[in-house]
Amino acid sequence: MTQRFAGRVAVVTGGASGIGFAIAARLAAEGARLAVWDNDAAALASLPGRLGVEVLAQRLDLTDAAAVELAAQQTADTLGSLDILVASAGITGPNFSTWDYPIDAWQRVIDVNVNGVFYCNRAVVPHMRRTGWGRIVNIASVAGKEGNPNASAYSTSKAAVIGLTKSLGKELANTEIRVNCVTPAAVQTPIFNQMNQSQIDFMLSKIPMGRFGTVDEVAALVCWLASEEASFSTAAVFDCSGGRATY
Repeated sequence: MTQRFAGRVAVVTGGASGIGFAIAARLAAEGARLAVWDNDAAALASLPGRLGVEVLAQRLDLTDAAAVELAAQQTADTLGSLDILVASAGITGPNFSTWDYPIDAWQRVIDVNVNGVFYCNRAVVPHMRRTGWGRIVNIASVAGKEGNPNASAYSTSKAAVIGLTKSLGKELANTEIRVNCVTPAAVQTPIFNQMNQSQIDFMLSKIPMGRFGTVDEVAALVCWLASEEASFSTAAVFDCSGGRATY
């Protein structure tokens, strides 16, 4: 495999499992030095063995802004720079109609999926500006473009990630820092365990290809956006939806 990321330091949030792990594995295979920010201590502990490389594994609550700032500084100090951020961590929340959606669940989804992504983006930009180069890839969802019924918190949170990406990308457009997001349709990962079967069936029915995406397909797109090759794309939204997305 080509070594597109030799000499680069990449942070992957939620990189201990699911889409995040596939992205971390691809980045490592292409030469990146890795930091993984995740809240799952057991999964973090097993990362070096599963990836076959050394990893700076940092247990982190992404909803704690001060902790995120500290993790970014520790990553840059330990690995020498902070060149790439892939903000993959997220939760789905429960499935309820909007008028029945539990307030505490709404607040938790927004805190993790919106505030956590904002804190991570905010924390890494000064390090990238210092070195004059960077790539930020935020993982949103096609739900943020279309709105999934009975998933108002998740849909809202992912729409917010798209808005954040567009704003930050435009703010940094006159630098060598590129900021983009990826909007997958449903990808079969352990996050499905948080959903009921009727919601899973609904998502599958919306995909013209008639199948869910794979984590490797998402990782391939993300790694292109994290590379030198993605030099003229910023503040943009890239679909990986099996034909579902209509705009």
